Amino acid sequence: MGRTYQPHQLALATLGAVVFVLLPKPWAPAPPKHPSINASSPEEEKFVKEWLAKNSPAEEH
Repeated sequence: MGRTYQPHQLALATLGAVVFVLLPKPWAPAPPKHPSINASSPEEEKFVKEWLAKNSPAEEH
């Protein structure tokens, strides 16, 4: 492009670009806060879901 840039300007631009790419995005959807249920059968999964629904601390309000 024919224009010269100071080394500190290139370093700051590079650091800014890396930080922009690597930082988590605040507008991205949040991951689910509950762990997945790794049940060996559909009955076991149903039991675990019912137990969690009944004993959830969020419903004690």
